[in-house]
Amino acid sequence: MESDQRRVISLLVDNQSGVLARVSNLFCRRGFNIDSLTVSATNDPAVSRITVTITSDEKALQQLVLQTERLEVTRQVFVLDGEKSLERELLLLKVESDVHNRTELREIACIYKAKIIDLSPDSMVFELIGKPDKIDAFLTMFKGYNILELCRTGVTALERGGMHQHMQKPPQEVRAAPPPPPGAPRRHCGPRPPDRSAAISSPAGPVGCPRHRR
Repeated sequence: MESDQRRVISLLVDNQSGVLARVSNLFCRRGFNIDSLTVSATNDPAVSRITVTITSDEKALQQLVLQTERLEVTRQVFVLDGEKSLERELLLLKVESDVHNRTELREIACIYKAKIIDLSPDSMVFELIGKPDKIDAFLTMFKGYNILELCRTGVTALERGGMHQHMQKPPQEVRAAPPPPPGAPRRHCGPRPPDRSAAISSPAGPVGCPRHRR
């Protein structure tokens, strides 16, 4: 039995209202817990990118991808390979500080190449951009300190290299239906014409329609 693993799914969807709710509801109906979710613009104003991080096995993942592809707002869905993609996440961390521990906090930030973006007499705010495992390791160093606030943006990712095969799919075109073959009965798309076979002709005219007498 395959074990659950961390998966990163990238979706290209229509840039319109309600798309994010439909995608997230689909994940919830399938019983997936979303670890992180980010939405960003792309080089096409009509298309948005949704990057979702979940924990799943391979079988459940494939079923989820098939269900997501069936949404009419979805253009492309693909699972990112960790070795062939670039993942980044932004962390903002506010830690309580004073004259006694300020030097220690600076050393931790220097080791992980984090930026100090705000400094006050009672706190320090750090900014760190990197892979999720780097951010997890950075947060582990602050277990002995008082963390006042913490914010993580979630994973955003792109594949390495140029245009990949799954990105070269041509857009689906709606083509007109082919004409029926010779001799095939034609379908009437409008309202059905009245059935005149039941009308009985007589010298006085059809039944129910007496001829006007002069």
